[in-house]
Amino acid sequence: MRLNGFRSVKRRLAQLGSVMLVCLLALPAHAERIRELANFAGVRDNQLVGYGLVVGLDSTGDQTTQAPFTGQSLTNMLSQLGVTIPPGTNMQLRNVAAVMVTADLPPFSRPGQRLDIVVSSIANARSLRGGTLLMTPLKGADGDTYAIAQGNMLVGGAGAQAGGSSVQINQQASGRIPGGALVEREVPLNLGGNGGLLELQLNEADFGTVQRMVSAINSEFGQSVAYARDGRVIALDGPLDPNARVNFMARVENVQVTPTEAPARVVLNSRTGSVVMNSAVTLRQAAVAHGSLSIMIDSRFGVSQPAPLGQGQTVVVPDADINIEQQEAYLQIVEGAQLNEVVNALNALGATPQDLMSILEALKASGSLRAELEVI
Repeated sequence: MRLNGFRSVKRRLAQLGSVMLVCLLALPAHAERIRELANFAGVRDNQLVGYGLVVGLDSTGDQTTQAPFTGQSLTNMLSQLGVTIPPGTNMQLRNVAAVMVTADLPPFSRPGQRLDIVVSSIANARSLRGGTLLMTPLKGADGDTYAIAQGNMLVGGAGAQAGGSSVQINQQASGRIPGGALVEREVPLNLGGNGGLLELQLNEADFGTVQRMVSAINSEFGQSVAYARDGRVIALDGPLDPNARVNFMARVENVQVTPTEAPARVVLNSRTGSVVMNSAVTLRQAAVAHGSLSIMIDSRFGVSQPAPLGQGQTVVVPDADINIEQQEAYLQIVEGAQLNEVVNALNALGATPQDLMSILEALKASGSLRAELEVI
């Protein structure tokens, strides 16, 4: 049965609704606090990771025949608690799962503070719901232990299965434990140890923004305390006294600065078909012809029946009908000195997201698109 009418409607809906052009509208430049644009060197989180066991699962843990390290880990833990497992014992564990535990250690953390942790299964456990994480050391990149994790799991997903059917909501192989880790060791941080010298690092390198920051900071303090090192780093002459240094850093973070306008850029997401452009994008005059090419294949099956008392066999004979349609296209002039003009010119082409990406690439190659193309 031919479905040309349905396909025609489907193509028209695709042309009208599937072209998603997300544009960052032009906004007036406004001042921002330095704390939104930069960070002090050394004031950063540190990532922690550990390996542990979750127990108390309702027969949803690892299958030890396929994940032997789970049984090995349990044997080693029990031996440290004074329990000896005879060699060669085949432990059929269904309520234990091997997991990886991750956490972020904030700056200036002190022993005794609690951290939120994420627990994720690394074997074939079906669910960690209702499990309890046993004491797990969390180590940093240097191999030292900085926190100890333990607690009851909080899993947001749910699922059930019976008679060969199953249903599941969200992910059940990972969960969180709020405040599930205790800090045991702090990360040494000596701010201003080099004669009170501090470094301010921009989130995105920009010479113009660095120059404006240096001027704003020096104007705030009434003297030259900030010096630009490059397009990202600013050196600051801070006080030697720790209390005065904290006050100095707080004043620096709250200084208002108007960053320079970002360079013209168009971001293409090849997976979702999204197109994002900032307000600096412009189009020089160019002519574009765009026409869609579609191929429709309609297969029908017929039955070849032999004559009565014949020696032939009944066979199914396929019959394929292939049609190629090409939409008519005419040269259209596209031009725009402002973002809304660029959007209107591109929308007038009536292109699908994938075609629009190709058109933007061709406009860039021709020199008409005055922006950088970035594919993510």
